[in-house]
Amino acid sequence: MRRRTHKLIAAASLTASLLGGPVSTAPASAAEGSGYLMVAGDSSVYRFGSAPFCGSSDVGHPGWTSDVEITPNGKGYWLLEATRVVFMPCDMSSEDRLSYERRNSFTLIHDDPVSLSALPDGSGYWVFTERGHAHAFGKAQSYGDLSKVKLNGPIVDSVATPTGKGYWMVGSDGGIFSFGDAKYHGSTGDLRLNQPVVSMAPDPDGAGYWLVAADGGIFAFDAPFKGSMGGTPLNKPVSGMVPGSDGYLMVAEDGGIFSFGDVAFHGSLGATPPSSPITAVALLPR
Repeated sequence: MRRRTHKLIAAASLTASLLGGPVSTAPASAAEGSGYLMVAGDSSVYRFGSAPFCGSSDVGHPGWTSDVEITPNGKGYWLLEATRVVFMPCDMSSEDRLSYERRNSFTLIHDDPVSLSALPDGSGYWVFTERGHAHAFGKAQSYGDLSKVKLNGPIVDSVATPTGKGYWMVGSDGGIFSFGDAKYHGSTGDLRLNQPVVSMAPDPDGAGYWLVAADGGIFAFDAPFKGSMGGTPLNKPVSGMVPGSDGYLMVAEDGGIFSFGDVAFHGSLGATPPSSPITAVALLPR
């Protein structure tokens, strides 16, 4: 989930909280060398499985933390905060650190950052905003954005293609916008949704993607449907989603985890929700 989306689904969160207790899917077998990180709006980072933990950022800093992405070598991560990207390396060598794009500050006028997506080698990344701007850092290149387009709903998530030569943006209405070598496979922009779309994940084969709504409903476009939480009462709305090699993982605002397909379940925060909503989840690269 991203900052603007948190505002959009506040009412949905209240309704869902009245419908039942914590919800979880049946745990998949834990695979060695797998895991995930969650990040909360206050920059707190939560580790599960073999994912790296290098500490949290300045918890309590002004603003909002909307995304986390683990580095390709699995030894660190980036946090997307309101005015900066914070690079958090763990046991990286000096050479490793130099190969990755590091801390960058930015200024946005009446626009909030919503997601970060890195190049496959970590040498650059894009910061995407709710108004559809794409800001390139390091070796990342700009392939266009939506800065001059009137949107039906704010951009809530954006993901780079597997090649790093393009990206998708998705709006809260499920509208999909493709740039560079990103292919359009369909959207929910012309449908009336029960809940707003909050995130998307590309099929690892590069030939499709999934969208997830705040109620856990999944919309698959040229990607295999592995299940959803649509129709199941949730304690809190879904706020983020990431793809596995043959499945996907969702996270809710209370840190509840819902895994489908081959994505291993390593635990959640559903029984002990954090004080600040969980805004994003990142899988350890395989």
